Amino acid sequence: MSQVELIWDLKAELGEGPVWSARDRCVWFVDIKGRKLHRYGVDDGSKASWDTPDQSGFALPAEDGSLVCGVRGGLYRFDPVSGEFNLLTAVEIDRPQNRLNDGYVAPDGSLWFGSMDDSERDKTGALYRWTPDSGVVLKGDGYGVTNGPVLSPDSTTLYHHDTLEKTVEAFDHADGNISNRRVFAVMDEGYCDGPSMDSAGVLTIGLFGGWGVARYAPDGRKLGKIEFPVSAVTKAAFGDDDLRTLYCTTAWLHQTPDQREGQPLAGGLFKVRVDTPGQPQSLIKL
Repeated sequence: MSQVELIWDLKAELGEGPVWSARDRCVWFVDIKGRKLHRYGVDDGSKASWDTPDQSGFALPAEDGSLVCGVRGGLYRFDPVSGEFNLLTAVEIDRPQNRLNDGYVAPDGSLWFGSMDDSERDKTGALYRWTPDSGVVLKGDGYGVTNGPVLSPDSTTLYHHDTLEKTVEAFDHADGNISNRRVFAVMDEGYCDGPSMDSAGVLTIGLFGGWGVARYAPDGRKLGKIEFPVSAVTKAAFGDDDLRTLYCTTAWLHQTPDQREGQPLAGGLFKVRVDTPGQPQSLIKL
């Protein structure tokens, strides 16, 4: 494993949702509180940014070259050529205190995503699955801060977090349905933020307040941690041609002025090389 390297010092207040686009050879990610969508080109280090309609928790690639963004109040289609956002479907109009948070594309092209109370106090968050045919379908409720989900390599286990509880949950998964909800792991340092999955079935978890990225075996054992120079690592995405580079978003949300001064790189985009590759990024079917 290589050293952690800062590649974009953009100082995002709440950088989140990195995703590798093999087609465009870039990493997409958001700054939720900054209401920005960012693109980092891995070959030339190019950088581009767009304003989002509201707080956006994720931006995930679709088969037609667009991105589907989880914006507060709905799912939006973003066209990278025109820079335009267009509403696909409203979400949680009945929960105006909520915003959307993390998201994931399953191998079947469906979009899974979660919501949360924007004040991070009440357990009004939920887990959803969306396809153009079925629409938004509720899969779980009563969460504080949702993160994930992500599927095991064989798609039989779905992992999902309640970050406020520092708890990773596991479910049995088949054909877009989940059951047998259970505790998979409880964090021993920091809060479990965005998850990703490598090709060996190891769960990789960004640690908010834990100074790194944790790795958990399929049986729930903690295998170790990749140390970072900032306290809030929000998510890691496997990228590059061999899927052995972790691209990691970070944040300075909730930090005091003294803490920010002590962590000048907080909010940057980082990368680190790892031994085990991830899985190819699936594309949303529109």
